[in-house]
Amino acid sequence: MADDKRVGAPSLAGSAKEPLVICDGLVKVFGRLRVLDGLDLAIGVGETFGLVGPNGSGKTTLMRILAGLVRPTAGSVRVLGRRLPDPRVAASLGYMTQLSALYLDLTARENLRFFCSIYGLRGQERERRIAEILARVDLSADADRVVATFSGGMRQRLSLACALVHRPRLALLDEPTVGVDPELRRSFWDYFAQLNREGTTIIVSTHHLDEAARCSRLGLLRFGRLLACGTPHELLAGAGTSDMEAAFLYYAARGRQEEVTA
Repeated sequence: MADDKRVGAPSLAGSAKEPLVICDGLVKVFGRLRVLDGLDLAIGVGETFGLVGPNGSGKTTLMRILAGLVRPTAGSVRVLGRRLPDPRVAASLGYMTQLSALYLDLTARENLRFFCSIYGLRGQERERRIAEILARVDLSADADRVVATFSGGMRQRLSLACALVHRPRLALLDEPTVGVDPELRRSFWDYFAQLNREGTTIIVSTHHLDEAARCSRLGLLRFGRLLACGTPHELLAGAGTSDMEAAFLYYAARGRQEEVTA
């Protein structure tokens, strides 16, 4: 499929860079359930790309495919110029799952040291990055507490820290702000914008539509299909509304109508 016809083509005018992520005709089937249905998507360097859709729309499955954990049934995926699955891509990824990957019997600092060891960070650089990320997620004072004593929100913050401690080129964040208070959520999104400026690409799924407005672009998903893709402003203008929830309902209704008339 030509890039100018791709529904998820980057809206980075004048950019000659190859997209960091390219999905072409992506299909994933589990038994009789078609979770992704011919998904075409391209995401540019330095974007925060938001995946918005209800439970069961395919957001987490897409994340897992991009992380190299699940093979697609059909279609192709390229990340960092390599066709997946490719183990060489893993070191440049950060992946925060919905289910915690933390070791509850270790402290926050020990968890971060473990993740640093996976990515080859050692010595003073490791300790500097750990101190920086702990401060970013407001856990400096709790760095040496055992994670089993943390609240759900604190564990969520530490999970985000573990995904970003090595400064990945591509960060896959699946519902990263669930259980986080509004002030800290705002701090997270300020940090995401900083990472974008430094060249990190972020793909984030969210149910918070106020967060969606802070993404560079959004992909609206329903039943594994991309209903629409564009900047928040473009999507709101296309739906003729100033409300993102109303915009999603508009594109969902349009998608149902297209299915009926197809």
